[in-house]
Amino acid sequence: MELHKEKLEMAADMLKAIAHPTRIAIINLLENRKRLTVTEIFETLGIEQAVASHHLRILKDRGVLVSEKDGKKRHYFLKHDRLSQIVDCIDKCTV
Repeated sequence: MELHKEKLEMAADMLKAIAHPTRIAIINLLENRKRLTVTEIFETLGIEQAVASHHLRILKDRGVLVSEKDGKKRHYFLKHDRLSQIVDCIDKCTV
């Protein structure tokens, strides 16, 4: 039973992390196994680099994103492809 409670708490933490317009936009950018750098993300979204880094850190800390270092660049991507389905569902429900 305790494992079940831990999974529910992890799920709630992930949903809390996603629940921000900028973070939803980041997840949308990373759909379909895309791997983007922080520069590509903040330039595409038209936000400051510090803002993008802040939101990426939250998403990574909550298990939504992972990153890999490639030379001097760090690429971010969704930890689970199915997370984009949550965003798609929310998009369809907010018509």
